[in-house]
Amino acid sequence: MSILDAVAGRKSYPVVTEAAPDDATVARIVTAASSVADHANLAPWRLVTVRGAARERLGSAFVEAAGFTGRDAEKLAGKPLRAPLLIGIVAVHYPHFTVPEWEQDAVAFGIGHAVSLLLDDAGWGVMWRTGGLIDAPPVRELHDLADNERLLGWLYVGGRPERDRPRRPRPDASEHITALS
Repeated sequence: MSILDAVAGRKSYPVVTEAAPDDATVARIVTAASSVADHANLAPWRLVTVRGAARERLGSAFVEAAGFTGRDAEKLAGKPLRAPLLIGIVAVHYPHFTVPEWEQDAVAFGIGHAVSLLLDDAGWGVMWRTGGLIDAPPVRELHDLADNERLLGWLYVGGRPERDRPRRPRPDASEHITALS
């Protein structure tokens, strides 16, 4: 399959099975993804894998941050349990004269997207999830984020379900391309 076909065929999997890639597979994929364009070769990113009981601790951090109780707390605590592997995408901001923070964020987003594409190409179900609790102190603390780091979301990764849903329609590219004249 060509890269064009792989990228064109990618879709999000909001529901996955309990199968997940092992650490060696994740490392191989992250190594390949690190070819993302990176002005000044700062490598302004890191990834945090979340498996097993760590997913429950993340759910507890969500509940603590939101201040929910009862059924709302149970529902929120269960969100990280939707996939057997979560991969947190973290932007690391370095002081640099020619590479502003937004550009360092772009590299980290690029790594996350490349990892998502490579996992999809390898046959895994993936969905990038974010939310209002990304920057909440309990969530930051759980991920051991330094002051110069920003959590950009998690890739929820697992096996693809037998019943597949259709890919959402893509936008008309001609509506998003202009030419300088």
